[in-house]
Amino acid sequence: MIDDENLLEMPGDWQRALCVVAHPDDLEYGCAAAIAAWTDEGKEVAYVLATRGEAGIDTLAPDVCGPLREQEQRDSAAVVGVDTVEFLDHRDGVIEYGLDLRRDIAAAIRRHRPELVITLNHRDTWGGGPGAPWNTPDHLAVGRATLDAAADAGNRWIFPELTEEQGLAPWNGVRWVAVAASSTPTHAADATPGLDRAIRSLLCHRAYIEALTDEEPEAYVRDFLTTATSRASTRFGDRPAVTFELFGR
Repeated sequence: MIDDENLLEMPGDWQRALCVVAHPDDLEYGCAAAIAAWTDEGKEVAYVLATRGEAGIDTLAPDVCGPLREQEQRDSAAVVGVDTVEFLDHRDGVIEYGLDLRRDIAAAIRRHRPELVITLNHRDTWGGGPGAPWNTPDHLAVGRATLDAAADAGNRWIFPELTEEQGLAPWNGVRWVAVAASSTPTHAADATPGLDRAIRSLLCHRAYIEALTDEEPEAYVRDFLTTATSRASTRFGDRPAVTFELFGR
């Protein structure tokens, strides 16, 4: 995908989506505006987070930070119409790509039986070109494991214990995996209908934001999301866009 090619509309012929990311706030910084519009249409969206973000605030010990960030995540999800938020309890900051992570995500896919799976940028950097910011190991591990687990979930001979011990039948109904914040997006959703709720949703992560920046939280959040959704607008009919790299299955 070259930079001046138009972005395609995200598919709309689905009913259930599952978002799988590493930390509280990953979805709010990425694609909550699209999620708000989808839930308005009556689509079902659930969140699965690998960690509770307990290592995310330097001034708070993990046993204090984890429950706080979990509640902020549940509050932020509710703003965009998401009621189901699950945590896999991998350790924040040191998530390891491997069979345990793939199994946990495959189990979540079997539980929720989505047609669309959404995850976050799994590549080494944010954006392309010289000087691009380095991505975190947690995002790399969860994004890559989610792409793999979408196939694992449909194969009865991979992780057969999910059926034998948890009663989770194989689910081969994932049609797409969409990677938010990719440096090589192929598709987009119009951010306009859900942008105000996306701003309120990110503001729910107030403890994290106040530790992150000295800016006034409301101004910081509005500026960040308005800027982020405008970057690809020229490739999407001059509409604010939440972008995705879409992989079919």
